[in-house]
Amino acid sequence: MKKDDPCIGVCRWDGRSGWCVGCGRTVPEIKAWRKLSPYRRSALLRELPRRVEQCRLSPAKQTPH
Repeated sequence: MKKDDPCIGVCRWDGRSGWCVGCGRTVPEIKAWRKLSPYRRSALLRELPRRVEQCRLSPAKQTPH
């Protein structure tokens, strides 16, 4: 994990949204993270806390990766 990477090492996926319950990203977003422009990274970083909170509140099935 790098300083600017939002990964917290909890890789479980919300079955409904496809978001990681640890960091809030999708698999394609995780794979593309290092290639994202600074603008896109910043925009995604602002969105992630809302996603993580929504996953915590959602009763959807979570699957480990």
